[in-house]
Amino acid sequence: MSKLAVVYWSGTGNTQMMAESILKGAKAAGAEATLFQASEFTPAMVDDFDSIALGCPAMGAEVLEDSEFEPMYEEIKPKLAGKKLALFGSYDWGDGEWMRDWAEDCKAANCLLVSEPLIAHNEPQDEDKNACEVLGFELANA
Repeated sequence: MSKLAVVYWSGTGNTQMMAESILKGAKAAGAEATLFQASEFTPAMVDDFDSIALGCPAMGAEVLEDSEFEPMYEEIKPKLAGKKLALFGSYDWGDGEWMRDWAEDCKAANCLLVSEPLIAHNEPQDEDKNACEVLGFELANA
């Protein structure tokens, strides 16, 4: 059984809904999956999981949230090399630049992105939640 962490930051609840759907999909795949807010996840925890889903909405000029999520991400990034990873988040404006930049940063850190990053415009709709469940299922089986 794979162990999967779903780690997220959410200001409005949209990215949290995505995280919960990813968790649901991972559990449906038989994974031992745990949900964490960014403030709860530490570098020491990375090695406890086979794969990790990271979620953060677009903030400001399409960047990661900078008070909790980005510092956590920067702290764990050195331990993510070779780790199976999925990225997700919601946005209200722009075109997804924050997610493309984040995916490139992960690739440069030698993370193993198991799928294309998943983004939802504002509140996730049923098709977004379904895509999140599929992402969780795929990450659990990667």
